[in-house]
Amino acid sequence: MGLKFRLGMMMFLQYAIWGSWSPVLSDYLINKLGFQGTQVGFIYSLLPLATIISPFIGGQVADRYFPTQKIIAILQLIGGLLLLIGSRLTDFASLSGLMLVYCLIYAPTLALTNSLAFIHLRDTEREFGQIRVWGTIGWIIAGLILAGWRLAFKASGLSPLTGDTLLLAGFFSLLMGVTSFNLPHTPPKKEATKPWAFLEALRLLRDKNFAVFITIAFVVATELMFYYVMTAPYLTSEMIGVSSSAVSGIMVIAQVAEIFVMALLLPYFLPRFGIRITLLIGILAWPIRYIIFVIGQPSWLVIASLTLHGFCYVFFFTAAFIYVDRVAPGDIRASAQSLITLATIGLGNYLGSLFAGWIQSLFTGPEGTNWRAVFAIPAVITILCAVVFMFFFKGDKNNERKR
Repeated sequence: MGLKFRLGMMMFLQYAIWGSWSPVLSDYLINKLGFQGTQVGFIYSLLPLATIISPFIGGQVADRYFPTQKIIAILQLIGGLLLLIGSRLTDFASLSGLMLVYCLIYAPTLALTNSLAFIHLRDTEREFGQIRVWGTIGWIIAGLILAGWRLAFKASGLSPLTGDTLLLAGFFSLLMGVTSFNLPHTPPKKEATKPWAFLEALRLLRDKNFAVFITIAFVVATELMFYYVMTAPYLTSEMIGVSSSAVSGIMVIAQVAEIFVMALLLPYFLPRFGIRITLLIGILAWPIRYIIFVIGQPSWLVIASLTLHGFCYVFFFTAAFIYVDRVAPGDIRASAQSLITLATIGLGNYLGSLFAGWIQSLFTGPEGTNWRAVFAIPAVITILCAVVFMFFFKGDKNNERKR
């Protein structure tokens, strides 16, 4: 099998696992197991928390001790078994404990799959987006498989399998574990002279450009959670009027746009205009979408604005992983990817989830939620991020370190 096929399959399975359980696990926990909202929130906070704790460990091991592809394979095999066990658990204490262990195992693979791809691609500016897009496709396919699975059981008059969302994720994880042994061999760097790769990654923050970049990435990641947490209830509110049964289908527009931007626009735009302009456009797409959410009319424009997710996510977060790969010395690339994962998916998403929930509660009264006020907050914050980034980040090609 060709290199790009194997890397694309790796991304497909990596995000099919996540996409199998993350969008719909809350429905299973609340409506099938009777969990309280705080319990569901706690379980969903485990992956961001794990991303704060464990990626540096995975990066350290990959940079210094064992081949990256074998670490991914072993972690995914263990994770798959845990998910299969989790699909049979029905009490909060057992399931939350198991999910904590699982998330600690899964979290390092988010950075490791990126670093492995970067190491083996010749032209990351043109090729990484075309590889990473298969992760988005995997996320969508997982949701479609789960929906088809459930419809088939319903049509046959049978009850869906208990914990089917975790069961499907476990299947994908085991499949990825087995196939990861066939990923390109990626040994640790033998020429590394300093033992603690993660400390070397932290030293990247001494560079002013990198410090500005990682700070903005963290803040933008907090505002990302306004989209992930609040968009569905916003769309189904009286302000927009999308039906609950249709909202998941409407929100797929964002993922379709993400595929288009990642596969076609990023490989064209990044080599021509550079990392600074690409990241800046990615940041600016956020307040544009949130301003449209604030206006709220006409409803078709709000729905159309979901397509901006392609620019919001790809031109900032995907480009951010490419930038980190550029500036990181070759012997700490996995740990450097762990650092950006920690700042965004870890600290950013965790604190952003709490912040978005607090803002929504703050502007919710007896008459409902003031959605204009809710989305005005991330609109203002992301505008400030764009201004700071524009004036203080000078990450042009001349300033990037050579590998």
